[in-house]
Amino acid sequence: MIRNLHRREILMHRSLSIVAQAALILTLIALASVVVFVLIRGLPYMSVQLLFGDYGRYPSLKPALLGTLYLVLISLSIAAPIGIGSAIFLTEYTKSKSRLVRVIRVATETLAGIPSIVYGIFGYLVFVVALGLRYSLLGGGITLSIMILPVIVRSVEESLLAVPNALREGSFALGASKVRTIFAVILPCAASGIVTSLILAMGRVISESAVLILTIGMVVNKMPQNLYSPGTSLALDVYYFGSHGYPDEAAATGVVLLLLVVSINIIATWLGKVLGKEMANG
Repeated sequence: MIRNLHRREILMHRSLSIVAQAALILTLIALASVVVFVLIRGLPYMSVQLLFGDYGRYPSLKPALLGTLYLVLISLSIAAPIGIGSAIFLTEYTKSKSRLVRVIRVATETLAGIPSIVYGIFGYLVFVVALGLRYSLLGGGITLSIMILPVIVRSVEESLLAVPNALREGSFALGASKVRTIFAVILPCAASGIVTSLILAMGRVISESAVLILTIGMVVNKMPQNLYSPGTSLALDVYYFGSHGYPDEAAATGVVLLLLVVSINIIATWLGKVLGKEMANG
């Protein structure tokens, strides 16, 4: 009886291991197929004119690069302080099992799961129409900040919760105040997770398109003059070139977007490891 049960457990373990390995292989194949296809299709059409030339006779990504930079700066400058402050409030100033915390966490998880096009509709109705911003980089950046805010809150909260309570208690025992403990002990210990969450949020901003279609106007042939001007982004240029008879430029833009997002993820991983080692050595 015991031997049969042991054999069944071994068989179940091997079966699950095979299924997991097969799923991993299929995932890697799908990812590699997309990356290789985009690179093969787009690399031959990469050029200096496409990246940095003026938009005239030939398409250029110069307006998209500047627009993407504006969107990243606007969204992170709004979402980062609010998200980090909210996470600090949830972890340090409220009881973990209180009804308020449960409600806030359910709300943030719900907002994080809402499709991005819903945020786009909200941004269009509120910022473009109601507040009179029209199609502008400012309206698009604010909408993106609302979209990435739940992600930042949850990621930073998990980083703060990972800090051992012994460090908090030791700081209080030495006479440090709550605020000093947060800024001198807790935040430095969670720095790697906080930086990683912000960089990953930046990657989501760069790769977003549905929100921007309804908020910034998708003007691909003019440089934005200021934050109140309509504009474009790299993700929108992929859509625009692909739907207006520029398949080669769309593929090349996809390569730029892919390399940018991959670079951001690599930087996030590297910074997380570096900051983690510094905290461990410190």
